[in-house]
Amino acid sequence: MKHIAALILATGLLAALPAAAQAECYVEYKAKQDSPLRLHYGILSLPGACPGKSAAKQTAAARLASGGWVLLNVVGLSEQSPSEAKRANAGAYYLRY
Repeated sequence: MKHIAALILATGLLAALPAAAQAECYVEYKAKQDSPLRLHYGILSLPGACPGKSAAKQTAAARLASGGWVLLNVVGLSEQSPSEAKRANAGAYYLRY
């Protein structure tokens, strides 16, 4: 009986490993473009666990710059998938960058 319990536990742990390895960090941000002034709120994802806020800012700024946007600020970091309301608020900028 103990062997069966150990086997079940080991199987559960092995099944959880891929999920932990595929963790994502969601970065909520605000960005702008000039001439004419345009603003947007968006969410981008980073692979793995969330880095510190300064590292997330650097990565977000670089990605946004490729699209002609300037990062204003990082609103939040989360390893939880964004809610439907946040996805709707981000609109076309949900996982765009």
